[in-house]
Amino acid sequence: MPDNRNHAPAALPSDGRIFAIANQKGGVGKTTTAINLATALAATGASVLLIDLDPQGNASTGLGLGRNERQNGTYSLLTDGLDIAEVRRPTLVPNLWLVPSDPDLAGAEVELVGGDRREFRLRDALRQAASGATRPAYTLIDCPPSLGLLTLNGLAAADAVLVPLQCEFFALEGISQIMHTIDLVRRGLNPKLRLQGIVLTMHDRRNNLSEQVAADARSFFGNQVYDTVIPRNIRVSEAPSHGKPVMLYDFRSPGAQAYVRLATELLRRERAQPAPAA
Repeated sequence: MPDNRNHAPAALPSDGRIFAIANQKGGVGKTTTAINLATALAATGASVLLIDLDPQGNASTGLGLGRNERQNGTYSLLTDGLDIAEVRRPTLVPNLWLVPSDPDLAGAEVELVGGDRREFRLRDALRQAASGATRPAYTLIDCPPSLGLLTLNGLAAADAVLVPLQCEFFALEGISQIMHTIDLVRRGLNPKLRLQGIVLTMHDRRNNLSEQVAADARSFFGNQVYDTVIPRNIRVSEAPSHGKPVMLYDFRSPGAQAYVRLATELLRRERAQPAPAA
């Protein structure tokens, strides 16, 4: 990885922030955002943990971890009570660790249905890890594109939710679902949960529809929509097939630079947040 410290956003002094990357609609750039935002945050020199909570395992693939290397991942974390230190893996990116989606994760929701604290397994694991020396500055949770126990575990464990929104009509139409879910989780499982922001993805400025969706999102959600827009970029699409974040695959590409700006804006927004009540 090139030395990007001069280009990377300044790290935020942190007591361990946890962000869920979530949208109940698939194909909106959720996993791509999780991988590349985690990489951009790690480029600040901060320690970052990415938890692949999606049974499809695309975040694990995108960080170069083969399917035969994923034993003892998120499934073991949630169902067997393993410590995060036992299931995390180093990645090609300095400072970035991964808890992979292992092959049995698809069955976890069924197994958790009758379990104790079934919505809080991930929260409990993160709290246990927080007492140790390996606590990361930032934890990103790549949630599945559905509302089930895995997504609920992600939202119950998080401080805030980042919602990728593809610049397509149906994606805009479906965002009300995740907003409603965030509200339900806040009322029932995690009172501290808040919306960190909405990130416009796969934006094509040559496309009138992309511009209209972006304008509609900003009109309705106001400053909850990030200024940074992730463009539709072939390098971003190619990078996962090489098992690399786009910052490693082509740092100078528009997509890589957009994710550097996204990390900068996230840190700026976090600084602007009032301190939590004691």
